Formats: sequence, C-alpha cells, structure tokens
Amino acid sequence: MKRIAFVFTQPPHGSSAGREGLDALLATSAVSDDPGVFFIGDGVLQLLVGQQPEAIHSRDYISTFRVLPLYDITSCWVCSDSLKAHGLTLQSTEFILPVAIEPADVLRTYLEQYDVVLTF
Repeated sequence: MKRIAFVFTQPPHGSSAGREGLDALLATSAVSDDPGVFFIGDGVLQLLVGQQPEAIHSRDYISTFRVLPLYDITSCWVCSDSLKAHGLTLQSTEFILPVAIEPADVLRTYLEQYDVVLTF
C-alpha cells in the first residue's frame, strides 16, 4: 500500500483548499494506513483554536480536525519555522489537534518517506 501525505499550505480563509484537503484526508484514511498530515506555511493557521471559516464557507470544517485521532490519523506535524513566520510561539499557541512540531528541514525528510504527496 502506498503511503500518502497530506500537506496543508493554505489559510482557512479565502479558499476552500483546507476543507477539500480535510475531506480527502478522511476519505483516504479508510483505505490507507497511517497517512501523514503536515501543516506548513499558511497551513499552520488551519489548526488555531478560534478560527471561524464558516464566515466564508458554508460550514465550520476546522473543528473536524479534532476527529483525526478517531480515524487513527496520528502522524500530524506542524512546521516550527512557519509558526515563527506568523508570529506564533509554541508556548502561547493552542492547537485544535495534537501535533508534533518540527523545523522545515526535518519535515522535508519526513515527506520523502511518502509515495504520494497531496497539497491543499
């Protein structure tokens, strides 16, 4: 079975990329073992508590990220460099989902271990 990584690079506002990526991730989790989930660049904003994408989209999909562990999706990483670029600190940032925080160069090595990388 091919290993699949989902990379979220877009903010929760302004496009439907995050919602579409989450839908694809949940659908794929039924047929793929241990998909990887990466939040890089503006994608780190997908995980911040208090986001309200329903103001733009028809529903609040951000809260759905909380169910990923129920789907046995536990390999989730956030780019520490991206957090820093957005003025977010590890101590003061509350995420909607348990994640491991790593610098960009480490995430690149993790991504190389996947057969397919889907970017949203």
